[in-house]
Parts: sequence; structure tokens; C-alpha cells
Amino acid sequence: MTPTPATKQVRRHRSAVACDVCRQRKVRCSLSVTGAPCSGCVQDGMNCLVSSRKTRGARKSRKQTTRSPHVLPSEAHMPTVHDNGGIMSRAASQQPSTLLENRSSRGHDDLDEERNGLEIAAAALGQPGSDGGVPFYTGEQTGFTSTLDVCSSGTTLPRHLLIPSRARQYLAEEDREYLRIKGVFTLPGNDACSELLRCYISHVHPVMPIIEINQILDYYHAGRLQEYNTLLLWSVFFAAVNFLPQAIYEKEGYKSPKEMKSAMYSRAKCMYNNGGEREKIILLQSSLLLGFWHSELDEHTQPWYWTGIAITLCQVLGLHRNPDVSRYNSSVTDRQRMLWRRLWWSCFFRDRWLGLTFGRPFRINIQDCDTPWPLASDLLYDIEATPDFLYAAFVPKEMPRLARYWVTLVELSKLLGECILMNYQIQRPKPSIGDVQALEQRLLQCELPDQYEKGLTRLATFYCCHVHLHYQALLITFYRPFSAEIPQIVSSDDQEDWCLRMRRKADAAASQANAILEALAQNKLLGFAGPMTPPLLVPAMQTHLYFCRSADPLSRTFRLNKIDTLMLVMEELQKTYTAASVYRGIFMKAIQQIFPNYRPSTLLSSHAASPDRTSTDLPGSGNTEHVTDHVDQATDQGIETSFSDDFVDALMDQASLFNLWEYWNVV
Repeated sequence: MTPTPATKQVRRHRSAVACDVCRQRKVRCSLSVTGAPCSGCVQDGMNCLVSSRKTRGARKSRKQTTRSPHVLPSEAHMPTVHDNGGIMSRAASQQPSTLLENRSSRGHDDLDEERNGLEIAAAALGQPGSDGGVPFYTGEQTGFTSTLDVCSSGTTLPRHLLIPSRARQYLAEEDREYLRIKGVFTLPGNDACSELLRCYISHVHPVMPIIEINQILDYYHAGRLQEYNTLLLWSVFFAAVNFLPQAIYEKEGYKSPKEMKSAMYSRAKCMYNNGGEREKIILLQSSLLLGFWHSELDEHTQPWYWTGIAITLCQVLGLHRNPDVSRYNSSVTDRQRMLWRRLWWSCFFRDRWLGLTFGRPFRINIQDCDTPWPLASDLLYDIEATPDFLYAAFVPKEMPRLARYWVTLVELSKLLGECILMNYQIQRPKPSIGDVQALEQRLLQCELPDQYEKGLTRLATFYCCHVHLHYQALLITFYRPFSAEIPQIVSSDDQEDWCLRMRRKADAAASQANAILEALAQNKLLGFAGPMTPPLLVPAMQTHLYFCRSADPLSRTFRLNKIDTLMLVMEELQKTYTAASVYRGIFMKAIQQIFPNYRPSTLLSSHAASPDRTSTDLPGSGNTEHVTDHVDQATDQGIETSFSDDFVDALMDQASLFNLWEYWNVV
């Protein structure tokens, strides 16, 4: 049939507006007539998407700028707020006609939203349309994604998926200007950056191994540290400031580590709230590090706040679940598995010890978790991938040993959770003598590092003592309630003896904590103490104060001297850590409720400048003379003690220091 002239003209005409699919097929698109979706996409079941038309040069430029030789898949989706020319409002970068096309109909929005569900389903069924880079957790059997199990022919579908990332969210110019004013784009000098990284790897990473060390060192060595994720970089710097040498922070214009730490936290928090970060792993890592923030009396629970965000992100990502629970999940790399384990168990560690410190309920129910137990090798894969020259310059040679210590800390954290659930949970059942003895046996079988092992370096010695401090705090938490509370099935004849034995064991653990801290001070190792150290003093101080109920003036004086020793350690730590100042103030008030004339001992060097936290020499270490005029007072105070049993009970309740405030509000 010979075509008519009208037919020829229709075939020759190309629509000015066409969807991506029709444009690729070079066929007519009905978008300008029917709107999205076009008739062709409806017929073929395709996603009808419209993109702005770009020149060949622009397309080539975009291709070049979205690929970087050293950027991992997870990093490829970070907002590049540090590129001077790469930040602009996404709306401003599109032509008005494109915006009109994208929002021409409600149907297009619905399809765009639907596409995310299709990508999740395709990834779960093993039919991904493109390579995924964003972790996604489908949830348990009650979740909406369990619908796909019906279609899986009896095969359990994986719960951990990698789905395509969404388009980058570019910052508006006014947002970028705000971040610039806040100093987010101005990094410290090269010497400060180098020292901050060294301090972080030596003093923070061993107890919070949540970033991949080789990546950040690669960026630093290549002179591209400004291209590393800005939010995570400021979070790392914030956590490392505690150990920065005095000469470095003064060179940066700060008078003290606290002042510099406040500035680093302000920039990290500003970036967290305004930087448009969408990568959940980055947000999780940053939240854990910002959980070290503790400033001012009204912000004493900031660690609890930030750690709560981190735990929530962990559960959103499904890091509490084993990705290989049903079968080996080939979409997850071994490197991701190890990093996920590190992130999850770091959250678990913080959850247990913050719950003890603040007297708050746990956020993590261990019964909901089947993530494999961490291994020391999980902490070393990124360290071993670090080039030798960078390893020698930044990584302590003790790192393999410190990795084993971290695994021990996680094991102690699990036992701590069981102790608190047994002794302090509000609606707990009264434990039987068998339950108590079984848990005690597990506590006594813990394998701890040898404090007197030959060849321990100073750094390894500190972290070995750090593990032992956690262990003594764990023992105190377990034994102390049984000095007054009697389990079931203990005969009336044995009850008094039971309480006495438990009291002695709690007292021995508190005294051992004193001995460890005295050894750290005498060997000038307190400079290695981190933000988790001050809370470890609290259980021992509470126990000494609790046992001051003894009617024997000599015993009271001995216990007061033990408390005073720990108050001296707190005084040293408060030069860097605000938490130590808060704890010291609370205990000073508490002690004065029992010993009204009490005045704490103080270091003669207390008016000196703040110490260099990387140096193991404490200020005034050559002069150990203390103001000890309180001793004679305490002996007399043993006779004229004025205190309320209710006050001491309030101090001990829930193993939380901060319950003292509740008691003061009542009295």
C-alpha cells in the first residue's frame, strides 16, 4: 500500500518531548499527549522516565566527574559537599522544561515511588536490574517484604540486599554558604590532621573499631583528605582531640583540648544536620563517634542520645542479623561482613555500658540478634591492607593484641547485660540460687589478659588495665545487690552468711579497681585514658561510699581514703573530660551527706596548664605530695556521722550515678 502524504508527514515528525525508553528505541512517544506513563511504556511494562537533554560535552563531563579511581561503591553516593564546583541546587541545575516534564502528572510521581519497591523485590528475588550499592534489610517475617516469600517456591529469600542508590541530593547554595560560615570546609593544618589521625588510630580505634583505617589513610597520603566524607572526617577529628599534644592544639589557636573538641563537635553536628548525608553507614559511624560528646550539666545524656541513633540505624540496616542465616548471601562481600560485625558489636558494647552509667534500659535485646560473634581478624583486615610505610607511621604495632582485647570487652559486655537484667530490671523475677551461681561461675571463668605479661608496651599495658577495669566494674555490678538481697531457696540460717560473702566480694572488686587506677597513675599512664574511663570509676566509688555505713570509725576512714584516691584520679581526668567533672561534683555532694566536713584532696598541680594527653608524664609527677588534711577530720567524722540510709539507697539504685539527683529533688 502506498502511503499517503499525511502518513509520510507523521512518520517524519519527532515529538519534542519523549521518555528515555522511546528515545532509546527511536520510536514515537505519546508523552506530550497522554502524559506519563506513555502508551508504549504501559504496553511493555517499563518505567516511563524523562531526563533533560544534554549536550555531548555536558554528558562527557558528567561521566568524568562521577568516577574516581579510589572511591568505593559505598562512597560513590556520599554528598560531595567539599567539591568547590560540584555543589549546587538540584532544582537549579535542571531546565524549566524538564521540571515541567518531571512534575507534569501525579502518575509520574507514583511510578517513581513504585520503582523503589520494584528494585527491592527484584533484588530479593535475585533479579536486580542494575548493580546495587546501598544496603537494605527487608525485615522479619511480619514485615511487608515477607510477601515475596510466597513467590519463592519454598526457598527462604535473603534479608540483606544491595539496591541501587537514589540520585545525589545536591546542596542549595545557601546551605553550602551556611556550612562554609560554620567552618565545615576549613580543615586543620596538615600537622594537626596527621596527629589527629595518629591519635585516633592509637586511642579511639582500639575500643571503637568502626571505620576502615586504610581508606582514610589512603586519602591522607594522596593529599585528598578534603575529599574524604566530610561528616565522618569531623567526627573522627572530634573523637581524637582528647589525645592531641598541647603544641598542636595551641598551634590551631585553641587554649585547651576541651575548646578544640567543642569546635570539632560543632562542625560535625552541623554537617550531620545540614550536610544532606544519606548513606546510613556513614550516619551510623558518625553517631557512634559523636556519642563521646559530654558537655554542660544539661547535656550529660548526649552519649545516650547519639548512641540511640546509632543503634536505630544498625537495626534499620539489619546489622543485628546474620546475612547468611538461611544461605550464603553472595551480594554481601566479606569486607562488608566484617565491617558490619564491628559496627553492630560496637553499638552493643556502648549500649550495655551506657545503660550501667546512666541507669537506663537497654535498647538492644540480645534475643533479637544472631550476628556472628566478632573475631580479632575482623579488626585487622583494613589494617593489613594499609601500605607498610603508612602502617609504620600511623598504626601502633600492638594493634593485633588490642584487637583481642576488644573482643574480650564485647564478651564482658554480654555478661554485664545479664547481670543488670538479673539484678536491676524493674519487672525482674527473683533469681534462684542456681541462677546466681551459674552466672557467677561464668564471670569467674572469663579469660582476661595478663597484666604482668613480659614485653607489654606502655600502650598495651594501659589497654590491658582498661579491660581489667571493665571486669571489676562487672563484678561489682553483680555482687553488690546481693549484699542486701537474698535469692530464692537460701535457707534462713545461711542468709546472713550469704550477704556477708557477697559484700566481701563486691568490696574486693572495688579495692582491686583502686589498685589498677593507682598503678596507672604511678606508671604515668592516665594520659592514655579515654572518655569511657571516668564512668568505670563510678561503681567502685559507689561501693566504697555504700559500705561507709559501717559503725567502725577506722573502717569508715579507710573507705573514705579509697574514695578520695579515686576523686584525685577524677580530678586529673576532668582536665580533658567534662564527664569526670560532673561525676566528681556529684560524689563530693554525696560524701558530704555522710561526712559533713569532708573536703577532697587535690593535686598541687591543679592550677597548672592542662596536660599533654599523649604524654604519659602527668603534671607535677615529680612531686606527689597531696593535701591530706582530711584524714584527721575523717577519723572524728566516724563518730559524728550524719547521713540517711535513704540517701545511700538512692545512690546505689539501678547502679546509676544520676539517681542522686532524683533523691535531692525529694529532700
